[in-house]
Amino acid sequence: MPSKIPGKGNYNFIDLFAGAGGLSEGFIQAGFNPIAHVEMNPFAAQTLVTRSAYYYLKQTKQLDIYYQYLRGEMTQDDFLKQIPNDILKTIICETMSDKTLPRIFKTIDEIMKLRNIQSVDVVVGGPPCQAYSLVGRAQSNHMNHPMSEDPRNGLYKLYARVLKRYQPKMFVFENVMGISSANNGSTFKNLQKYLRRVGYEIECHEQNSKNFGVLQNRRRMIIVGWLKNSGMAYPKFPKKESTFTVNDLLSDLPKLKPGLEASEYRTKTWSQCVSETEVRTADDVLTLHKSRPNKDRDIEIYKRAIRLWNDDHKRLNYNDLPDELKTHKNRSSFVDRFKVVEGDESCCHTVLAHLSKDGHYFIHPDIEQHRSITVREAARIQSFPDSYFFEGPRTAQFVQVGNAVPPLMAKGIALEIAEQLDRRQE
Repeated sequence: MPSKIPGKGNYNFIDLFAGAGGLSEGFIQAGFNPIAHVEMNPFAAQTLVTRSAYYYLKQTKQLDIYYQYLRGEMTQDDFLKQIPNDILKTIICETMSDKTLPRIFKTIDEIMKLRNIQSVDVVVGGPPCQAYSLVGRAQSNHMNHPMSEDPRNGLYKLYARVLKRYQPKMFVFENVMGISSANNGSTFKNLQKYLRRVGYEIECHEQNSKNFGVLQNRRRMIIVGWLKNSGMAYPKFPKKESTFTVNDLLSDLPKLKPGLEASEYRTKTWSQCVSETEVRTADDVLTLHKSRPNKDRDIEIYKRAIRLWNDDHKRLNYNDLPDELKTHKNRSSFVDRFKVVEGDESCCHTVLAHLSKDGHYFIHPDIEQHRSITVREAARIQSFPDSYFFEGPRTAQFVQVGNAVPPLMAKGIALEIAEQLDRRQE
């Protein structure tokens, strides 16, 4: 008898290029059942394994095992021994390619047979966005590595092959806004052509996470497809902007100076913002709240940037710093490289994977802390619940958080996708 998989609704999905599982988390929260997640990065795949284990333990009323693991009272090996193999098998750590696709199909087919799943309702996911991002494109041209030669440009063809094989009723393809203009628009044109060729009507629209209750300004291209002549359509997403501030979201987390760590919450109560976004529960264990160490020079720059923002809502211009604080020779671009998270506003600027390199673009708004944000703070801004644990070293954790679709946005999308599927069955 197969173990019960997460979700409580009537619909299932496959997640391609799954990353750390932001899209999956939103769909699971909306009641969808995951069939499989395909992800090439071993740290992100391990995060997906840990999250799948969380849901299994939650459903079998054994969450105390999960919290023992988070508190470091159990090794990862011992933790995973508590999880049935058919749950762990749903995470497929593979690089999608023409060579690996048959193997991936075989694993998915085995999972579907074991669980007696006759058909796939939805496929979700988006190929790695670096190939389409505007910043990545600028850096690529600067380094004489044209984006048109990036092999990732053709990953949508693999996505289309998955659609062709499983013929889901709908799909959700997420990517950065730059995808529409990559290679002078030819990539986007070909992508749409491929998706239509395998039997789908499609529509693409820009969506912003702040319209789904996420406290972050994050613009993304969301392509939705549905089987031709099925009567379905691109969902109308109700606008739901947050009335809280970013400070409300972070206020119950312990204050940290640079280079310090905390594993206990600052308060036993939390703001209405944290309650409504379902970020924290009474049983949660605080993890990943460790700040980067900083040089005295950076701390001084951080303080100047925080004062400017908090007092006048102005950004620090690198050229305005005194000479003794300047270390970069480039004075014409990226002059806003020190940027404070907008604590007193209802959404902050986009959380990026660049956080893995340094935290200068994501300075905590509290001048007493004069540091960059932690992995847990970045995860909260992305709307990940505190129970979500990111595996790997801190660099890998920041990349996973920065690349993810905010779960709260994914949940909003999933609920409207379910509405379309419900209508089709009526």
